[in-house]
Amino acid sequence: MVEFFKNLAGQFAHNFIEGDRWQIILDGLLVTLKITLFAALIGVVLGFFIGLVRASAERNGKSNPLTWICGIYVTVIRGTPVMVQLLIIYFVVFMALPVDKAVAAIIAFGFNSAAYVSEIFRSGILSVDIGQTEAGRSLGLTSAQTLRHIILPQAIKNALPAIGNEMITLLKETSVVGYIGLVDLTKSYAIIQSRTMSAFWPLLAIAAIYLVIVVGLSKLLNIFERRLRKSDKR
Repeated sequence: MVEFFKNLAGQFAHNFIEGDRWQIILDGLLVTLKITLFAALIGVVLGFFIGLVRASAERNGKSNPLTWICGIYVTVIRGTPVMVQLLIIYFVVFMALPVDKAVAAIIAFGFNSAAYVSEIFRSGILSVDIGQTEAGRSLGLTSAQTLRHIILPQAIKNALPAIGNEMITLLKETSVVGYIGLVDLTKSYAIIQSRTMSAFWPLLAIAAIYLVIVVGLSKLLNIFERRLRKSDKR
């Protein structure tokens, strides 16, 4: 048994300690978190705008060219794989431009996330009873004031848990950025394996890091949801 643990310790040291190979994983993790954070910001801002446009059109029963463009955007993005979108953004859209790979990845994942976030916001807005809009108008509020003070606060509150889940999904989806040459958390496995000829330990470490982050975010999201439910009961 002692020999077994010595062997494990030796393999661990060979994969991560020797040559400071743990630094490769840390650098990859920082790249993953950076892409996730900035892509999430783009996704939320752009998704909110698209969701608002589409929900407003559905509530009013009126469509316009902007509504059609947003609808086509959501359909195309949700109907194609995120990896294909990443490759198109980097190798086609930015082919002749000196754009950093991380920037291209952030844009690709941000635009992808926006399509899903927009549907979350759209559903959140439409989930607010139409009678509340009518009540706001009867109180003398304009359409914009009713939307801002009555509809949006409730819609955003309804949408927040689902947006949290979308951010967790986004974190995991960024694992494909290695296809454009970025060394993220997942890609760091291949670098360590090429130097140690061992796949088990690098993959185990990367899977464990993803699991810890996702479980931690899920716990925070559950706490947040419980607090939202408590505030609803007051």
